[in-house]
Amino acid sequence: MPMKAPPHPGEVIRELCLEPLSLSVTKAAQVLGVSRKTLSSLLNGHAGISPEMAVRLSKAFGGSAESWLTQQMQYDLAQANQKADQIMVRRYEPEQGIHAF
Repeated sequence: MPMKAPPHPGEVIRELCLEPLSLSVTKAAQVLGVSRKTLSSLLNGHAGISPEMAVRLSKAFGGSAESWLTQQMQYDLAQANQKADQIMVRRYEPEQGIHAF
C-alpha cells in the first residue's frame, strides 16, 4: 500500500499554529511580519515555505527552521514522486574507458 502523501505545510500551519491560538490570517501575518496575501498563499497551498518564512515560523510558533523546511521538502518530494512515471530520464551510462570519480 502506498504511503499517504504529506499535507501541504500551509495546512499544518493552519491546524497547529493558527487554530489552537485562535489567530486570524490577518493577525498571524502581523505576528510573522508578512503581508496577509503572502500568508494566505501559503495557507491555501499556492506557495511554499521559504527559508526566510521558516525562520519567521520558528521565531513565532516554535520548532526549528529546519523542521519547517523539512516539511516543505517532504511535501515537494511526494509531489514529484507522484509524477515520477511522467519524467522520462534514463540512467546515464558513460562510454567505455571513462570513469566517474
